Amino acid sequence: MNPASSEEVSGFARHRRARFAAELPGLDWLAAETCTSPALSPDANTLAVVSDRDGTPAVWLIPLGQPGPPVRLDTGEDYVRMVIWSPDGEWLCLTTAPGGGERIVVRALRPDGSELQIVAGNPDGVASISCWQPGGHIVGLAQSSVADPTMLDTYAVDVCSGRRRYLASGPAARVCAFSHDGRYAVVRLGARGARRLLLVDTRSGTRAELLGADATIADARFAPDSRLIYLHTDADRDFAALLALPRVAAGHPAAATLVAGRHRVELERFALDPTGRTVLAVWNVEGRSELELVDLDGNGRRALPRPAAEVVTGCAFTFDGEALVLAVESSTEPPHVLRHPLSPAEPVRLAPTVPAPWPSDATARPELHTWRARDGLALSGWLYRPPGALGAVPTLVWLHGGPEAQERPTFNPLHQALLSHGVAVFTPNVRGSTGFGRRFVDADVRHRRFAAVDDVADVAGYLVDAGLTDPTAIGCAGRSYGGYLTVAAMVRYPALFQVGVDVCGIIDFETFFAHTEPWIAAAAVTRYGDPQQDAALLRELSPIHRIGQLRAPLLVVHGAQDTNVPVTQAEQLVATLRARGASPGYLVLPDEGHEILGATSRAAYLEEVVDWLISHLLDLDERSA
Repeated sequence: MNPASSEEVSGFARHRRARFAAELPGLDWLAAETCTSPALSPDANTLAVVSDRDGTPAVWLIPLGQPGPPVRLDTGEDYVRMVIWSPDGEWLCLTTAPGGGERIVVRALRPDGSELQIVAGNPDGVASISCWQPGGHIVGLAQSSVADPTMLDTYAVDVCSGRRRYLASGPAARVCAFSHDGRYAVVRLGARGARRLLLVDTRSGTRAELLGADATIADARFAPDSRLIYLHTDADRDFAALLALPRVAAGHPAAATLVAGRHRVELERFALDPTGRTVLAVWNVEGRSELELVDLDGNGRRALPRPAAEVVTGCAFTFDGEALVLAVESSTEPPHVLRHPLSPAEPVRLAPTVPAPWPSDATARPELHTWRARDGLALSGWLYRPPGALGAVPTLVWLHGGPEAQERPTFNPLHQALLSHGVAVFTPNVRGSTGFGRRFVDADVRHRRFAAVDDVADVAGYLVDAGLTDPTAIGCAGRSYGGYLTVAAMVRYPALFQVGVDVCGIIDFETFFAHTEPWIAAAAVTRYGDPQQDAALLRELSPIHRIGQLRAPLLVVHGAQDTNVPVTQAEQLVATLRARGASPGYLVLPDEGHEILGATSRAAYLEEVVDWLISHLLDLDERSA
């Protein structure tokens, strides 16, 4: 497979920036390249990333050891989601999907682009990768079970020979780690909020529990000598922490000891250095990331300077242990990759090689706000204000997906585009969001979801009472679960919002469970309810059955390739509204799945959503259902 021409791609990037600047004024936030999923080669001379610099997510190799342009590897037309580099340096493993959908295939290829092969997955199922066995070319992966499509089977697969060793099966199963000799693996399985960790003997097939209770967060790594297993979990605790468990004590959770934990602060991710003597702890402190080195020999802790980017989304030690490779982003800069030295030195930007194409003062940073819901629960959110804005201004309430996710000061082109038109954006974390402890995550499970809908109304009330928002110019929008919550709030509180945007949201739980992927349905019942046993509750929670209460104009956006929340949800909503005489906006993106990843699609999405919102929030004559 031949690498793409760097000159050709650079021309595409220049053309894209010129087009956004000339044809889509206010939407030039899309011109910046994003880089995610960094994987450093063992010799530290090359960085592999997933970049969209040519318009769609693809694998790029960035030379670090010697000058040279980035090179794109040809892995086909499907969007690339993730890439990892084998410890022996001989292979790249990656996941691809048509339009970034849910039917994912695992592929492997040599770093020179040769020997591209499918390792797992098929057009009707899902597959994923997670980690390599230390020192070689055996990868841990999961794929849809042939016997039961609601389950995932996990394997250790040799990408050279294709030989695979079965590990375990279960809902949302995933391989977390291998011991250094390959004798043991840790497998996570379980539906959302009910995760467990199993220690699997790869030779005998015996399994032992590592956690004494279900968890919402569950991950693990082996110490270099494989005698200890480090557990990242919130099992039996409210906030996730890092524990150490002797491997011989598997099945006896009381033997685990606390390595790193903070009062009412979530450990969001961690990494072990190559010697096993130091762990990097990444803490989520009110939405921003803090870095801390913990000496495992008992010699204390050392805080590292926070990167200028406010949120760390991925971390690893370099192979020499002298620096960190961090995936980061902020409210003013898209996802990028840094080399963060452990010694006192400035971080070095690794990718993209060209910073975002706008001055730092062109974007707005948000301010954290806190208030209380009607039942007294403490809530928080981020307010983006247009430059120079005074007093109450038109505002969009943007609701994140998940719901097991968190609004943080990360980059969102929609926010910045609206600010340039004088519309403020408020991004709350209603109950069910992560980052605030397990009790907060579980506060919207099943029948408690009505309270999450009430939280959306309380957000609007807070903004009005604080004098931040014009009560006659409030919009509500969100993607995925946020799209569901948008419509649910608009039909429950029809007079509250003047406009809405539903992006890939669930509208009817009955048809969602009937048409979503079977492995997604199996993992979702613990959060929403069982479609048979809780049918009455799910019907009451479904906004389609109250759609006659909707008063504000609604734009519906969906990816045609979405099989997570199938496009039939959007079709059902739009058809129902039209049958009632309403005129909803409707945008279907033919080449996209549950996320909007292609540059052309993102431009169409952003232009449509911005025009829809400002026409109803800034022009009073346009406010009609």
